[in-house]
Amino acid sequence: MSNEISGRLIAAARALTGISQAHFAEASGLPLDAIGILEAGGSALLRSEGEIEAVNRALEHFGVIIIDESNGMGAGVRLKFTRQDARQIARLEGEGGIVGSDDAP
Repeated sequence: MSNEISGRLIAAARALTGISQAHFAEASGLPLDAIGILEAGGSALLRSEGEIEAVNRALEHFGVIIIDESNGMGAGVRLKFTRQDARQIARLEGEGGIVGSDDAP
């Protein structure tokens, strides 16, 4: 997980996944207005550890990875899984059944 998160990266992650601020807020546990304020901050980095943890939780939930700045290139976002994988995961998660640990022994 990244500690270098800006409002622009949050907005880019939402655009990439096609989710609303409300859905992102729900997944992060942050209030909806806080997401709007963070995104309005543009390139300013998040400073609060609580906000960073909450945003990372939502990014993980939606399968988004932050690509840090390197080799003269700016930061960005990408999907952890291919779109086909994401559809398959969503289908499997929606099947129901007994919830158990994903950890293999």
